[in-house]
Amino acid sequence: MNRENIKGRWAVLSWEQLYDDGRIVLPMGTEVEGFIEYSDYGMFCVVSKKNRKEFTTGGQWSAADVEKAEAYSSYLTYAGGYDVDGNTITHHVNHSIFPNWVGGTQYRNAELDGNILTLTTVRLEEGTSEARISKLKFMR
Repeated sequence: MNRENIKGRWAVLSWEQLYDDGRIVLPMGTEVEGFIEYSDYGMFCVVSKKNRKEFTTGGQWSAADVEKAEAYSSYLTYAGGYDVDGNTITHHVNHSIFPNWVGGTQYRNAELDGNILTLTTVRLEEGTSEARISKLKFMR
């Protein structure tokens, strides 16, 4: 795998988290939308629940905190540079909806099968009851 063969926009197909205890959690539900794009300039990823609820209590700044929290929970985005080394893609996060990701790196084990790209995280929260891997599938 290299930068040239992953360049382009990939539509998200699914996002699942596979827990050590056998749970399978779909963070954005069964219907997701969004993409990951790799270019000469960097990478950009956005994944969201399909048909997100609109605010009913105000606008983007004045809606009730509970509605803003739900919007935050139904949308993931980050962007920055990236490197490809064999089957590992390293995302260097410059911008993210999650403040703690900014300035960090996200490592993805990548599998390219025709027009399907599967990105799997390294193990998350190792040694806890929440230990898991996260798997995202995309189609070119």
